[in-house]
Amino acid sequence: MMSIVSRLLPGAPPQFTAASLHDAVAIAALHAASFRRGWGEDEVSGLLTDSAVVTHRAMIRRALVGFIMSRVAADEAEILSVAIAPARRGRGLSRPLLDFHLRTLAGRAVRAVFLEVDERNAPARRLYARAGFAEVGSRHGYYESGATALVLRRDLG
Repeated sequence: MMSIVSRLLPGAPPQFTAASLHDAVAIAALHAASFRRGWGEDEVSGLLTDSAVVTHRAMIRRALVGFIMSRVAADEAEILSVAIAPARRGRGLSRPLLDFHLRTLAGRAVRAVFLEVDERNAPARRLYARAGFAEVGSRHGYYESGATALVLRRDLG
């Protein structure tokens, strides 16, 4: 009966909010499910308590379905990580989460945002291109796999 109801009713929209230390376990689990070398709970906790780090989460009902984390230095920021829950990928969640995060950074007087993305990660590269990021460099052999990281930049001002 519940599966019939869930198919008939539209899904709850995601809510984008600032993450807190209470989210450390869920963020660490999502990071581990998304990357070869996932961050542990202690690493995530350290980042969440760092005043230079800005983290947002995407929640559907009470479940963490995505997060984005950046480190701010002066008027620049570096996106450290973005992850969407495997079951939620490809459903248009990453772009509004990224947009929310960029608006928040702009509100904190950040003028430029940088990130590194695996050259083979086509979905992420499309996301960043559509969001206005441009390639400004590369780091050959940056990843453990030997893949090249593309360095991207977007101006916010």
